[in-house]
Amino acid sequence: MEIAVTPPERKRERLTDAHLSQALRAVREDGYVILTDVIDLTHLDIMRERMDADSQTLIDARKWGGAGRVEGHLQQGPPPFAPYVFRDVVANPFAAQVTHALLGDGMCNRYYNGNCNGPGSGLQPLHADGPHLFPQMKEPHPAVTLVVNVCLVDVTAENGATELWPGTHLLVSDQRRIHPQTEARRREIVAPVRANTTKGSLLIRDIRLWHRGMPNHSDHVRHMIAMVHQMAWLKSPGPLLYSADCQNEFPADSLLDHNAVFTDQPISYLFERYARVQTNP
Repeated sequence: MEIAVTPPERKRERLTDAHLSQALRAVREDGYVILTDVIDLTHLDIMRERMDADSQTLIDARKWGGAGRVEGHLQQGPPPFAPYVFRDVVANPFAAQVTHALLGDGMCNRYYNGNCNGPGSGLQPLHADGPHLFPQMKEPHPAVTLVVNVCLVDVTAENGATELWPGTHLLVSDQRRIHPQTEARRREIVAPVRANTTKGSLLIRDIRLWHRGMPNHSDHVRHMIAMVHQMAWLKSPGPLLYSADCQNEFPADSLLDHNAVFTDQPISYLFERYARVQTNP
């Protein structure tokens, strides 16, 4: 489902009760929802200029990442320092409103990285990013971990919009890589969709939802920032590191625990899954 956020909602930085109800139902039933026009386009342009240069560094190093480490796909996070960190990305109030309604008080962000889909990329294997907590149970548990994705440009099938498999987060399993026969059976029941989004939108999905990166047929890199909001009682890998010069982008009154620490030291981030203090300047 795609929800067109209205100007009055943007002014209040809050979805109406009706839109919130639609978003929650979509995530619970389909496993994902798209919220449009909730991020300043200028912020995305600033991030893209730096991230395009970073992508070329990774491509030159052939540092393929993501599921299957397929050529053309990069595990690439945005710079965790000013002027590339923005509140409407790292602490988007609409994303936090939806994820808080699903995950409850104390939810935190445990991830700030992303996926880059380069020109001529291949097809990723179908997979889920996270497991069911109780795969021995017959019934699925409610969402405990949600992924928030932000792309820096309009996303279409041409530049590799992610393939999503609605409802698969409710199929209890201990398998995160989906077997081709399982894929074929599911396709006969519910066909996959493409996560086409306009610039300034964001996607929220259950971490158990089947999906895969698709080939990018365009001539340009397509970046997708990823944050992971999880329930308070789930163990986090540790705090996320940012530069002190962007601390004001993390509001104290957010529904989201930013799980953030700040440093005045140089940060190593491009070849890292989690940013760290740079030890060899």
